[in-house]
Amino acid sequence: MGNNNNLFQQAKDAIANLTTNLQGNQNNNQADKQAAQNAIQAAYNNATPEEKQQLQQLEQQLKDQNHLG
Repeated sequence: MGNNNNLFQQAKDAIANLTTNLQGNQNNNQADKQAAQNAIQAAYNNATPEEKQQLQQLEQQLKDQNHLG
């Protein structure tokens, strides 16, 4: 379970980085979005139901941000 928590944390960090970058830089790059998406997917595969719910929220956040600018 330690490993799973790690993936979950990475996904959250990826979104946090993306969010920070978005605020400072309107043309955030596609690679960052893809990395965040990949991190969410990786964590999702091993997530508890509770974590899956949080990951879905993060993914929604990511989608919402993609429509900005």
